Amino acid sequence: MASAGIGRRVEGIHAVAAALAAGRVTRLHVEDRRRRLLGDLLADAAAAGIPTDVVDDVGAIAESSTPQGLVADCRPLPTVDLDHFAAEDRPAVLVVDHVQDPHNLGAIARSALAAGMTGLVAPAERAAPFSAVAFKAAAGALERLPVAVVHSVADALARLSDRGLWVVGLDAGSGTSLFGLDLLTEPVAVVVGAEGSGLGRLVGDRCDVVVGIPMAGPTESLNASVAAALAAFEVQRVRRPGG
Repeated sequence: MASAGIGRRVEGIHAVAAALAAGRVTRLHVEDRRRRLLGDLLADAAAAGIPTDVVDDVGAIAESSTPQGLVADCRPLPTVDLDHFAAEDRPAVLVVDHVQDPHNLGAIARSALAAGMTGLVAPAERAAPFSAVAFKAAAGALERLPVAVVHSVADALARLSDRGLWVVGLDAGSGTSLFGLDLLTEPVAVVVGAEGSGLGRLVGDRCDVVVGIPMAGPTESLNASVAAALAAFEVQRVRRPGG
């Protein structure tokens, strides 16, 4: 079952502009000192009949520390069921295993869309929410990227596997390289572990193969959003004609 939706409040210029373009914004809150800078966006909102509250400071209702003077109340963005991905011709899905930082979650969504991944799967509990902070970091990507919110990542991987997707886990300790992995040309779900702890045991057990990102330096592991970006663009590279 798909969740009730995400993104009921967004903030920051890019995120709000994307929600406005998607027709989801129901009310704007804007700082008086920012109105001249946001003139075009506010004009679009006015043309769409969206009410705007002018305030001295949006900090009292903002979730992030840098809302850029702009917060929007929105209709929720529908999420999808896992079957949405299975119905695609050659799905390539990023799955996040309890990533905790909403900035990372938003950055992962942004990279997934930029690399042409067909969707994102994230857990509903014990993980970063799809909050205004995540939407701001995503800079509009979550308006366009299909998202499935699940109760169990391990169960979701089992369902995706049953529907013909190969499951590839990322783990810094693996001796098998992500780069040039032929499996990425197939229907695939690439799993990114939580910051610090990596893949959970049950999630790791659901993976058909666990791969790592080779590094020349002494760094033990990469930030979750960086690892996800490298994986997403490697999927794009190997699927490109002549890649």
